Amino acid sequence: MGPPDVAPVARSLAGEGAYGQPYHGARASQKKGLSLQANRKRFTGPPHPDRDRQFHYLQEQKEAFLQAGDPVISVDTKKKELIGPFKNNGRRWRAAPVEVNAHDFRQDAEWIAAPYGIYDVGRNHGLVYVGTSADTAEFAIDAIRHWWRTQGQRHYPHSDRLLILADAGGSNNCRSRLFKQEIQTKLANAFGLSVTLCHYPTGASKWNPVEHRLFSPISCQWAGVPLRTLDILLECIRDTHTQTGLRVCAKVTAKPYAKGIKISNAQMRTIRLHRHETCPDWNYTIDPNTS
Repeated sequence: MGPPDVAPVARSLAGEGAYGQPYHGARASQKKGLSLQANRKRFTGPPHPDRDRQFHYLQEQKEAFLQAGDPVISVDTKKKELIGPFKNNGRRWRAAPVEVNAHDFRQDAEWIAAPYGIYDVGRNHGLVYVGTSADTAEFAIDAIRHWWRTQGQRHYPHSDRLLILADAGGSNNCRSRLFKQEIQTKLANAFGLSVTLCHYPTGASKWNPVEHRLFSPISCQWAGVPLRTLDILLECIRDTHTQTGLRVCAKVTAKPYAKGIKISNAQMRTIRLHRHETCPDWNYTIDPNTS
């Protein structure tokens, strides 16, 4: 195998633009109708054959639960945040810029926060469960369990079922055995809930309501604010609100979560999991184990 082709680089250094076009300077480029452009992320690869079918089924499930007065929550983990004097994207009105670290080294962080969001679709209310350990399936279910104990039971006292909208990957992915077992023991059995999961197809997480209804307003709220402490992070989350009535609660937990927990076939047989006929890998219900 020969050396790499350095001709494009050489042409660029010699004053030529992309694809061999001569570079005439900013003014000449503007006269030609050109402007500085960055790459745009657009292509998501070939769509899953059941993508549209899943979206229609997911919408049907959501409408059925809401019309019956039962809770529908959208869940996901937000990007991990370095807690300390680090730059936070965005700008704010100030007399002078805030000075922060030049580099975002993880070892310089006081904490690495993992904000897990639960967005109540029917009530337009959010809860963010902030962990300082690993983002695991156990952590995800602890967050949902906390929401049910503090808010779900109070606002849906007569409901015995719950619909969860989640991504297909991450700590709440559709293939995780631990995620399903945690639902069985900490939600279904503990509260007598029939828990239905509907997962968004791979690459479709931006349609998950928690992304644009909860995480987007939070990002706007703390834009340009260095998250120096966990208290600042929590304060920014709790101060998040929108003109449509969004209100957000937040809680931090220092509980350690272990990675790599395996669930055996025998343990899986104790889970009362019923897969739906439509896209059974993405849609299933876990009922309480009365025995």
